[in-house]
Amino acid sequence: MKFTLIICTYMRPKPLQILLQSVKKQILYPDEILIIDGSRNNDTKEMLSKNSFENLIYYKVDDSERGLTKQRNFGIRNVVETSEIVCFLDDDTILEETYFENLIGTYKIYPKALGVGGYITNEVSWTKVSVTQKPNSKSFVYDGWFRTESLRFRLRKRFGLLDDTKPCYLPTFSHGRSVSFLPPTSKTYPVELFMGGVSSFKKEILDQIKFSTYFEGYGLYEDADFTLRVSKLGQLYVNTAARLEHHHDASGRPNQYKYGRMVVKNGWYVWRIRHENPTLKARFKWNATVLFLTFLRFANVVTQSKKKEAFTEALGRIHSWFILWFKKPKKHRDNV
Repeated sequence: MKFTLIICTYMRPKPLQILLQSVKKQILYPDEILIIDGSRNNDTKEMLSKNSFENLIYYKVDDSERGLTKQRNFGIRNVVETSEIVCFLDDDTILEETYFENLIGTYKIYPKALGVGGYITNEVSWTKVSVTQKPNSKSFVYDGWFRTESLRFRLRKRFGLLDDTKPCYLPTFSHGRSVSFLPPTSKTYPVELFMGGVSSFKKEILDQIKFSTYFEGYGLYEDADFTLRVSKLGQLYVNTAARLEHHHDASGRPNQYKYGRMVVKNGWYVWRIRHENPTLKARFKWNATVLFLTFLRFANVVTQSKKKEAFTEALGRIHSWFILWFKKPKKHRDNV
């Protein structure tokens, strides 16, 4: 199957170079690599001119096309017609050599799949359940593996703000479990959402549905919005054998106040894309969870070293929550 890799980047020449070096080592190499650069300088272009990567095409976009969702849509418009699959990677990831081999191979096993997500290995430590390795009361257990359950999830469960919805499915009150709650079994799991920075989709679905430009700039939760809309049309999967590392690079990220605002505002938007008319109970639990998580961020001012970041993020969260009572986001034209 012919496939294109799209990498949207912004002011990160060094992480991008490291990613492309890992792409170079792939057993299955992309038929086309599109770099969509929204940087405000030429450092990325200069890096690429000094390094050779097969099948690579570089695009520099201006203000009108800058921002994650806009750059992705720009890339989709420029994919060669012969590509059957389009893959997306964040510019601060590093691939295992079999990443594309396993990712693209999923479409052969599940020919009706509309999209397949990859699996990040370096963010969570999992242990296989055995006679000598057993979970305890602070563990999250799934499919024969367990990991440490964070304090916020344990407290949410105690206060009735957590249910048994499977990872990568959105509960009726949102605030579910992400791909990081799928264990490293090398299995492929059916899902309804996954991360956009380690994703792939059939080109035919990308010709029908676009990434929503409601999510401006950094685009927090744009991937949840897009995959939830695609999942209404067909099945999505995560292949935990398609492995890579994600090394979060601070450059290009918003300040913590803006991030806190996006967490709540964009989170509400995605929730209502999936559940347009939630029950009164679901509405109560969504709001209660937002306030609870905001309280925890305020508490981090005491418990963590980055006190200013925790405080400003919490302020951003409470600001957006308050505004939502008076002005709710309308469904964007891209989502109709």
